[in-house]
Amino acid sequence: MTETAMRGAEALPRNTILAGDCVEAMNALPEASVDLVFADPPYNLQLKGELHRPDNSKVDAVDDEWDRFSGFAAYDAFTRSWLAAARRVLKPDGAIWVIGSYHNIYRVGATLQDLGFWILNDVVWRKSNPMPNFRGKRLTNAHETLIWAGRSEGSKYRFNYEALKALNEGVQMRSDWTLPICTGHERLKDADGEKAHPTQKPQALLYRVLVGTTDPGDVVLDPFFGTGTTGAVAKMLGRDWIGIEREESYRKVAEGRIAGVRAFDRSALDVSASKRAEPRVPFGQLVERGLLRPGEVLTNARGQAAKVRADGTLISGEAKGSIHQVGAAIEGAPSCNGWTYWHFTRDGAPVLIDALRQQIRQEMRS
Repeated sequence: MTETAMRGAEALPRNTILAGDCVEAMNALPEASVDLVFADPPYNLQLKGELHRPDNSKVDAVDDEWDRFSGFAAYDAFTRSWLAAARRVLKPDGAIWVIGSYHNIYRVGATLQDLGFWILNDVVWRKSNPMPNFRGKRLTNAHETLIWAGRSEGSKYRFNYEALKALNEGVQMRSDWTLPICTGHERLKDADGEKAHPTQKPQALLYRVLVGTTDPGDVVLDPFFGTGTTGAVAKMLGRDWIGIEREESYRKVAEGRIAGVRAFDRSALDVSASKRAEPRVPFGQLVERGLLRPGEVLTNARGQAAKVRADGTLISGEAKGSIHQVGAAIEGAPSCNGWTYWHFTRDGAPVLIDALRQQIRQEMRS
């Protein structure tokens, strides 16, 4: 690590809630220091007057000062300002998630692209228990949209494909997620028993985002921290987090909430990894490290043999070459996965040579 990078790492206020304006706070952070941004900005709902149910009871709608803008131009300027600050603190291979509704998400998406972000997916969060449309003049608004974008087109963003597939019972994760809104025990309340925050996001939503697009030890920044769902889930999953929140009442709730979160033990944080993401181990490394010896005989499932040579190649009759090439020659096939084709013998039993590759990979991860 360079001296500059070390100074930046020391200056990063990990696992801290910063008070104040999100743009000023982000601009004070070291450049290129954050792995992921999750942002739940004001939606600019443009509410006009109070909303009542059919029984005339008042709906606890979002009418807070932080969601009020003079018009679309003011909202667009605000969006551009905070997204530019977020892009500055993201690492070159960092990414961002932004959530919104039909009121704002299309304007946010255009600004993301204007600033150089590269949209990877949009995700529809379908609410299994949405608030009904009380006036009956529009469709029930039963979903919100998340945009996932890399910092730039060439960003090598993190995507834990196999982990999300495992979460989804072995089926590839789709871009429509059916999850409930916060209710019951998950809904945080203030001292008066009222909602601590009107737009608290469910833990399950952040869990899916962080498992799928971060690794343990990554730094996740939430510039609209609210009551701290991002921080709570990040702590649980062994990620570092930074929250920015200007409202003192929300900060107090978030601090108490996160203090009560217990992080998973380290062994539970590992997730299913794509085979393509595994470190490459040349067959010759098994020979170099003495796990296999020159002259040792490998066999296939039918007992056909090949001998290991000092340079990590095999020879079987007239066939010479890599574990894959010799396997393909024996089978008369265009290709062959030598790792799952060849066996070595230990204690009188055949063992796939892939077991030795996995042993080396495990040592590399330790």
